[in-house]
Amino acid sequence: MEVTDIGNKEEGKVWHRKPTPGRSVLVTVVRTALPTKTVRFLHVAFDTTGDSFLAGDHHGNIYLFDISRNRFRLVQKTGQACTALAFTLHRTTEFLVALADYTIKCFDKDTKQLVSWMRGHDGAVSSISIHSSGRYAISTSSDTAQLWDLDTFQRKRKLNIRQSVGIQKVFFLPLSNTILSCFSDDSIFAWESDTLFCKYQLPVPDAGPRISYKAFAATRDGKSLAAGGRSNLLHMWCLDRQQLVRVIQMPTQVRTVRQLEFLPDSFDGGASQTLGVLSQDGVMRFINIHTCKLLFLVGSVDEAITTVAVGPNGRHIAAIMDNGSINIYSVQSLTQELNKPPPSQVAVVSGGKADRDIRLKVKSDVVQRPARSSGRRIQVKMLRPPAGSSAEDKENELPAGLNKKRLVALLKSFGEFPAKYRMFVWRSLLCLPENHAAYSSLTDKGLHSAFLTLHDKYPIKSHKLQRGLQRVLSALAHWAAIFAEVEYLPLVAFPFVKLFQNNPMLCFEVVATVIVNWCQHWFEYFPNPPLNILSMAENVLAHHDKELLQHLVDCGITSQLYVWPLLETLFSEVLTRDEWLRMFDNIFSNHPSFLLMACVAYAISCREPLLLCSQKKDFEYFFHHRNNLDVGAMIKEAYRIMGTTPADIHPRTMLSDFMPLTSSQYPVFNQYPEFIVEYQSRERERIRLQEMEYLKERQELSALRADFVHRQAEERSHYAQQELLQKAEEQRRNILAQEEEKLAQQRRKLAAMKRELKVKELHLLDATRRRFLKHQQEIQASQIQRLDQEISRKMDLREQETAAAVQDLEVRQMELEVQRKRLEQDLLMEQARVGREVEEEVQLKMREAERADESYSELLHSAESNLQALEEPLAEAYQLGLESDWQKEVLECLQRVDAEQEKKRERLAELQRQTLAEEEKLVYTMRDVSGRKRDEVMSARAQFQEQRLSWSRAETEGEGQPLCPSRRLLHRPAASVAAKGVNTAMGGSSGTTQRQEGANMVCLNSSSPSGSTSTNFSLDRGRAHLDSSERELLKEIRELRQKLATRAKEASSASSQSAHSLSSVSQ
Repeated sequence: MEVTDIGNKEEGKVWHRKPTPGRSVLVTVVRTALPTKTVRFLHVAFDTTGDSFLAGDHHGNIYLFDISRNRFRLVQKTGQACTALAFTLHRTTEFLVALADYTIKCFDKDTKQLVSWMRGHDGAVSSISIHSSGRYAISTSSDTAQLWDLDTFQRKRKLNIRQSVGIQKVFFLPLSNTILSCFSDDSIFAWESDTLFCKYQLPVPDAGPRISYKAFAATRDGKSLAAGGRSNLLHMWCLDRQQLVRVIQMPTQVRTVRQLEFLPDSFDGGASQTLGVLSQDGVMRFINIHTCKLLFLVGSVDEAITTVAVGPNGRHIAAIMDNGSINIYSVQSLTQELNKPPPSQVAVVSGGKADRDIRLKVKSDVVQRPARSSGRRIQVKMLRPPAGSSAEDKENELPAGLNKKRLVALLKSFGEFPAKYRMFVWRSLLCLPENHAAYSSLTDKGLHSAFLTLHDKYPIKSHKLQRGLQRVLSALAHWAAIFAEVEYLPLVAFPFVKLFQNNPMLCFEVVATVIVNWCQHWFEYFPNPPLNILSMAENVLAHHDKELLQHLVDCGITSQLYVWPLLETLFSEVLTRDEWLRMFDNIFSNHPSFLLMACVAYAISCREPLLLCSQKKDFEYFFHHRNNLDVGAMIKEAYRIMGTTPADIHPRTMLSDFMPLTSSQYPVFNQYPEFIVEYQSRERERIRLQEMEYLKERQELSALRADFVHRQAEERSHYAQQELLQKAEEQRRNILAQEEEKLAQQRRKLAAMKRELKVKELHLLDATRRRFLKHQQEIQASQIQRLDQEISRKMDLREQETAAAVQDLEVRQMELEVQRKRLEQDLLMEQARVGREVEEEVQLKMREAERADESYSELLHSAESNLQALEEPLAEAYQLGLESDWQKEVLECLQRVDAEQEKKRERLAELQRQTLAEEEKLVYTMRDVSGRKRDEVMSARAQFQEQRLSWSRAETEGEGQPLCPSRRLLHRPAASVAAKGVNTAMGGSSGTTQRQEGANMVCLNSSSPSGSTSTNFSLDRGRAHLDSSERELLKEIRELRQKLATRAKEASSASSQSAHSLSSVSQ
C-alpha cells in the first residue's frame, strides 16, 4: 500500500507508482505539518463525474484530488476547520464549505476566489445536500435547515422546529424535486421543493425496537430509502408506496450505524442493489439489499473508518480513517478479491404488514478476509447423513440447504413454486455462482456495438427494461462473440430481463445458464436454425402423434415453423406471465431435454385447432400468438412424453446433463462455427465501416448540395436585390427632382412670408417698445409714490416709537421715585424701631438701678442705728462701687446700640450706591435710544424733503427755485432724574449719641453736585449729519429724473425713424 505525504505542498502527484491491478487500496494520503505532527482530514466530497474529490483538513485547507489525472492541488485556505463539503454544483468549478463559525462559503477551485458568503445558522452545519440540477442546496444543523438558491446565494426558506424535536438530516432525493426531512423522533416527511408542500409522511414502525434513525441513504432513482441508527437493524422503505418493505438485521458486531451509502452501478438504472453500512467499530460492510449477502468489507478494527464518500460513478471510495488519513479504494478491486459471494450474516424481515412478517434466514459458507482469531472456538453440530444415503442424494443437494428431489415433489404437488420464493428456488436450482468480479469485467466494457440500435428493432415502452436488455445482451456478446450475431437472442433474454430487472448480474447468469444447458447444439448450424434439435422434436412428435405430424407434412409445415418459434422465444409469445413462470418452474427442475418435450406437448395439446388449419400463414399466426390452452395439462403431457419416449429417439441421449456455471470466471462458450461467426462479424464490421463511410460521404454530399443550394439562393437573391436597388435608385432620383422643385417653391413662399413676418415683427417691436416705456414710467411713478408712502409711514412710526419710548422712560422714572420713597420710609421706620428699643432698654436699666438704690438705702438706714459711726466710710465706698458698676453697664449697652446702628448705616450706604449705579445705566440707555431714533427720523425727513423738491422742479420743467422747506423739529425735553435724600435722626437720651449718629448718617435730601445725577438730552443731536444725507438723497432723485427724460426723448426719435423706414418699404 503506497502512502503519499502531501505535507505543505500546494500541488503534486497523488501516487508515484501506478497502482497494481487487484489492489483494493490505491493510495493512502496523509499530511504532516511537522515531523511529529499529523494534520487530520475531516471531510471528503466527490464531484459529479466521480473522478475527483475535495478533502478538508483540521487547519482549514481544502485540497482537490484528481484520480484520473493523478494530481492534487491546494484550492483554498479557510483558516478554520470545515464541518461539511459539497462539490456537485451546476457551476462545476465552484464548491461549498461549511465552517466552524456556522457560516457557509462558496469558492471557485480554479480562481481560488470567494464567490459568496452565506450566514444564518446558529449552530454547526452538519450536512449540505445539493439538488440534482445543482442550483439549490439545503444546509442542516441541529436546530434548523435552510434552503439556498445557488444562483443568487439567497436563502429561500428556513425550517424551524421545537427544541424538543431535533433535526437528524434534511436532503434532496436524487433525480427528483422531493426533500426528505428526518427528525430525532424517527418521523420522516417528504416535501415538494418548489412549493414546500408536504407530499407524505412515512409511518413510524410500531412493531420491534425503536431504531433512533441517525443515518440515511437513498437510491439514485429516488424510489428506495435505507435508514439506520442505534441498532443493528436497517429499515428499507419504498418511497413510491410509502411503506416499510424490508428490515435487514446486520451481524451482532454492529451495534450502531453511523453512515449509509449506496454503491452506484452503471447498468442498474439508478436502482442500486449494494448498500454500504459503516458501524461503530469503524468497519464498512457492503451488502446486497435483495439477497442480503455480505459482499465485501472496507476497513477493520485496527484501521477504523470515520466517514466515507462514494463516487457517483461507483468506481472509487474515499474513506477518512481514524488516524486522519485518506484511503482511496477501487471498487473493482474490492469485488475481485472475492472468489465467490461472501456469506449472508443478516436476517430479512420481508413484507410490509406486521401480521404477515416472515423471517428468512439465509445460510452459506463463510468466506471472508483473514481476521484475528478471538481464541473462542465455535461449536458446530454436524448432521450425519443416514446410512442409506447414496451418490444420487448428494447430486440432489442444492446450495442453501435445499434438496432437488423435495423441490420436484413440491412442484408436482402444487404445479408451481411459491411466488414469494420462486427466485430463490431458481437460483438454487441453477446453482448461480454470482461472479461479481467476472460480471463487472464484462459490464466495464460498455455496450456492445451490435446492440447500440436495439431500440429501433425492439422498441420497449419502459426505458428501464430497454437499458436492462441492452446491458445483458452486451455482456453476453462480450462473453461469446456469437451472441452479437444471434438475431433471436433478445427474444430469449427478454423474459428473464423483465423478471430480474432489479438485479442485472443474476439476470445475466440465468440467461447464460439457460443458453449453456437448455440451448445445447443450437448454434452448430448457425446462422440456420438448429436442425438437429428440430429433428429430435419431430421424431418425438412422430412417435406420439403420427396423425398430427402427417397433417403438418401434408400442409408443408416443417419443424422450423411449429417448433422453432417456441424455442427461440422460450414460449414467451404463446404464454402469459403466470403460465410462463409455471412452465419454467418445471423446465428448471428437469433435464434440459424437457424443453423439447414441452414443445411437442404444446403441439399435441393444441392438435384439434392445428388439424383444422391448412394455410401456412395460419400456422405462423398460431405459433406466434397466445391460444386457449391449459398449461397444467400441457405440463402433464410433457411429463408423459418425457417418460414414455423410447431411449433411441429420446433427446436425453443427445443432450448433456445440467452443468452450472463455474465460479470465479464464466466458462468458455465455443459451441458454434467460429469461422461463420468471425466471417459475419467481419462482414458486419465491413458493412458498418461502409455504412459509416457512406454516411460520411452522404453527409459531405448533403453539405455540398446544401452549400450549392445556398449559393444559388444567395446568387438569386443578390441579382434580385441589385434589380431592386436599380429600380429604387431611379425612383429615388425622380423623387429627389420632384422634391427639389417643391423645395424651390417652398423657399420662394418662405422668403415672402419672411418679409411679411419681418414687417409685422418691426411693428410689433415698436408697439412693444412703446408699451414697455409706458409701463416703465408707470412702474417708476408707482415706485416713487410707494417710496413717499413708505417714508411717511416710517416717519409716523418713528414718532410713535419715540413717544412711546419717552412715556416708558417717564413711567420708569416714576417707578424709581416710588421705590426710592418706599426705601426711605423703610429706613425711617427701622431707625425709629431701633431707637425705641434702645430707649426702652435704657429706661429698664435705670429703673433697676433705682430699685437697687432704694433697697440699698433701706439697708443703710437699718444699719445706721447700730453702726452709724463705724460704717460711714464703708457706705460711701460701697455707694461709689455701685455707681461705677451701673455706669459700666450703661456704657456697654450704648456701645452695642452704636455697633448695630453702624451696621445699618453701612447697609443703607451700599443700597444707595447700587441705586445710583442703576440710575446712571438707565440714563445712558435713554440717551442712546433717543439719539438713534432722532437720527432715523431726521434722515427720513431729509429724504422726503429732497424727493418733494425734485418733484416740484420736474413739474416746473427745470425752473430753479430755492427749496426752503420749513423744518419742524421735534424737541422733547428729556426727563431729568435727580436723586433726593431723606434726613434721618435718632433721638436718644444723651446728646453726644445723637450727634454721632447724625454725623454718620447719609442725607439723601441734600443737593447733589453739578454733573452728578441730573441728565438733560435732546433729539436734535446729529442734525448736521441728517441735513447732509438729505441733500445727497435729493441730488440722486434729481439725476434719476434727468436720465428718464433723456431716455423718453431717445425712444420718441427711434419710433419716428422706424415709422419712416416702414413707409419706405411699403412704397
